[in-house]
Amino acid sequence: MDRPLTGPDPLGPEAREAMLRSKRPRALPVVPSADPPRRRLPLAAEARPIDQRVRPIYAVWEITLACDLACRHCGSRAGRDRPDELSTVECLDLVDQMADLGVREVSLIGGEAYLRDDWTRIVRHIRARGMSALMTTGGRGIDAARAQAAAEAGLVSASVSIDGLEATHDRLRGVPGSFRAALASMRHLRDAGVKVSANTQINRLSMPELPAVLETLAANGVHSWQIQLTVAMGRAVDEPEVLLQPHDLLDLFPMLADLKDRCDALGIRLWPGNNVGYFGPYEARLRGQSLRGHMYSCGAGRSTLGIEADGSIKGCPSLPTEAWTAGNIRDARLVDLWERGGTAMRYTRDRTVDDLWGFCRTCYYADECRAGCTWTGYVLFGKPGNNPYCHHRALEMQRVGKRERVVKVQDAPGRPFDHGRFEVVVEDAPQTAAEENR
Repeated sequence: MDRPLTGPDPLGPEAREAMLRSKRPRALPVVPSADPPRRRLPLAAEARPIDQRVRPIYAVWEITLACDLACRHCGSRAGRDRPDELSTVECLDLVDQMADLGVREVSLIGGEAYLRDDWTRIVRHIRARGMSALMTTGGRGIDAARAQAAAEAGLVSASVSIDGLEATHDRLRGVPGSFRAALASMRHLRDAGVKVSANTQINRLSMPELPAVLETLAANGVHSWQIQLTVAMGRAVDEPEVLLQPHDLLDLFPMLADLKDRCDALGIRLWPGNNVGYFGPYEARLRGQSLRGHMYSCGAGRSTLGIEADGSIKGCPSLPTEAWTAGNIRDARLVDLWERGGTAMRYTRDRTVDDLWGFCRTCYYADECRAGCTWTGYVLFGKPGNNPYCHHRALEMQRVGKRERVVKVQDAPGRPFDHGRFEVVVEDAPQTAAEENR
C-alpha cells in the first residue's frame, strides 16, 4: 500500500525502506519472563499533609503482562504473564480500594487486558464502584463477541493503538496484519456501542505519517487521539535508530500544531502525552484546553497511579519496576502505599529545582516544568531531572547554532521494564543537507 509521506521525514525514503525491512537487532528473548514482585518494602513511618492532600484521579492498571503482539518499541517487553498475577478476588478488592482512595478513572492495559478471562468482571466492578472504565489495546483479538462483552460490562471507551500506516504499524507491532486487525477492532467496538479513541507512538518511522494517520482515525470514528514520543525503554532500546533525536522536535512541533487545527476541524480531541514537551511557541495551541493551559510537572504519584499485574504499586505505570515500586498491594493497603510509599511514590511531591541537572537545571521554566516526564529522563540516564526531549530546549540550542543527540552507550539487559544508558552529545547544528547527511 502507498505510504504518503506528508510530514517531515527525519530518515529519508531509502533509510526508511531499509528500516522497515530490518530484522530484530539483538539475540534477546522476545518475551522474557518478569521477575517475581518486590515484596514487604518499607513504608515511611507516617503520612505528611501533602501525602494526604494529593489523590490519584487516574489509575493505569496492567491487569496482565500477557500479550498477543510483540511490539518492537514495547517498554515492558510484554508477552508472558507475570509470575503470580493477582487473582480475581484480589483484583475486585483492589477496585474497592481505588474507589475509596478517590480514583475516578481506571484504564486497563497489558500486555493485553482482554487476555485475562475475568477482564469484563473487573470492568463491571469498576463501574459498580462509580469509576469510569477504559482500556488501551492493540486490538488484535477484539472481535465482535469481545466487543459486545466489553459493552455489556460497561466499558466506556477503548483506545486502539495505531502507530503509522499499514507497513509501519505492522513493523512496529511485530505481527503482520496487526494494522488491519486494529481497524477491525475499532469497528467491532463502535458497533457494540463502545466509544473509540486512538493512541500513536511518535518515532522516526511514524513521524512523517502522522497526517495520514489522523485522516485514517477520523474515517474510523475516533473521539480523541493521544500522541506520545517513543521512549528508550524495553525493546525500544534495542533499536535506538528508530527513536526521535531531540533536534527532530524542531520539525515535529510545527506539524503537531497543524494537526491540532485539523483535529479541531474534525471534532477530534488531540491529547499530547506527558512527554510531548514543552513550553515552545505551540504550547498554548497543543495544551490550551488543559486545566492550566500549558504543561506542568510530572503527575506520577500526585494525580496518577500505576499498578502492575502482580500487585506492585507505582506512581506511574511506565516507570521501571525495580527502582520505582512503592510496595505491593498484598503487603499493605493502597492508601498506605499511596501516602507512605517512600521516595518511589513521593518523588514528584518533593521534587524541587535543586533536584534537576544539566540543561533543565538552568532552564527558564525549571520550577514549573521540573524536567517534565520523569520516565523519559530516567530511562535515558538512570536518574531523573534532565530531559532533552523538549521543544523549548531544542529551540534554545538552535538559537546558538547547536543541537543535541542522544547516543546509546549501554544496552538494555533484556528484562521487562528494563533500560540501557544514553549520553547527550552537544554538537554544531548542520547548516546544509549535505552536512546533515555526513
